[in-house]
Amino acid sequence: MRNFIQRGDVVTVPAPTGGILSGAGVLVGSLFGIACTTADEGADVEIDTTGVYELAKTSAQAWAVGAKVYFDATNKVATTTASGNSLIGVAMAAAANPSATGRVRLNGVSV
Repeated sequence: MRNFIQRGDVVTVPAPTGGILSGAGVLVGSLFGIACTTADEGADVEIDTTGVYELAKTSAQAWAVGAKVYFDATNKVATTTASGNSLIGVAMAAAANPSATGRVRLNGVSV
């Protein structure tokens, strides 16, 4: 195919306000991924839009395997609260209440 650009599981976006640390969630418009490197605000950063990652989560939530997981852009954490947040994937492991992290399989699509 002459119109093919790239697979799309890793894409380049501008780093958000305040910059981004490697391994942190990045929401740019409707696109979510995990930063592959640390980048200053506005600099190009590659983000991985697929795979399973251990992410910071809302501590006071219990997660079940397969639960929908959203990104709370204000608090920069994964959450099972849908209202006001962007769907990013599903829980891949149970997570207790309280716990600081949870395993998330990213959807790999724009939210």
